[in-house]
Amino acid sequence: SCESQTPEIGFEPEETDAPVQAQTPEIDALRARAEQGDVDAQNALGVRYATGDGVPQDDVEAVRWYRLAAEQGLAGAQYNLGARYVTGDGVPQDDVEAMRWFRLAAEQGDVRAQYNLGSRYATGDGVPEDAVEAVRWFRLAAEQGDAGAQYNLGARYVDGDGVPENDVLAHMWFTLTAARAQGATRKAAVNLRGILANSMSSEQVEEAQRLAREWDAARPRD
Repeated sequence: SCESQTPEIGFEPEETDAPVQAQTPEIDALRARAEQGDVDAQNALGVRYATGDGVPQDDVEAVRWYRLAAEQGLAGAQYNLGARYVTGDGVPQDDVEAMRWFRLAAEQGDVRAQYNLGSRYATGDGVPEDAVEAVRWFRLAAEQGDAGAQYNLGARYVDGDGVPENDVLAHMWFTLTAARAQGATRKAAVNLRGILANSMSSEQVEEAQRLAREWDAARPRD
C-alpha cells in the first residue's frame, strides 16, 4: 500500500503554540477570564499547563481546562482533549474517548481532527476499520489543504481502497502534496507521482495537472 511509505498516517499532537515567555499578571488575567467561562481563555490556559509556560507544567490541570472549553463546544479544545486521551497524559489512555472528541472537533471543521479520524478509520484504531470513512475524513482535511491527508487520499486512489481506483485523481493529489509537504511525505508523493505517470497517457497526466491547478486556483489565499 502507498500509505505505508509515509509517516503521515497517524496521530498529530495537540496544538501547543503558546508564547515561550509569560508574565504572572498575564497568567492571572488569563485565569480570571477562564474562570468566568471564556472558552478561548480556558483552552489557552490548558496549553500553558501542558507546556509549563508561565505556570508549573501539569497534565491534569491542562486536561481540566481543555475539558471545560471542549464541553462548551470549542473545536480546538475538543481536539486537544482528544489528543490527551490518545497519549494518556493527564487522563487514562482511551482510544474510544479520543475518537469521540476528535469527531466533535472534526464535525466543526478542525483539520487536525479530520486527519486523525481518517487515520484511525484507516488503521482501525479506536473504531472499526472502515476504508470509506477513512476516505471521507481524509478528503475533508485534504480539501482544507492538509498535505498528509492529500497524500493519503492520493494513495487511496492508487489502491482503490474506499474509492474507485483512479490514477488521474491520485496524480492530482500527489501533485498538491508535493507542493505543500516536506521531508518524507513530499519525497513519497513525488516518487509515487513519477511511478504513476509512467503508466499514464500524456493526456491523463495533463488532465491531472489541470485538476491540480484548478484546485489551487479555487482555494482562498491566506
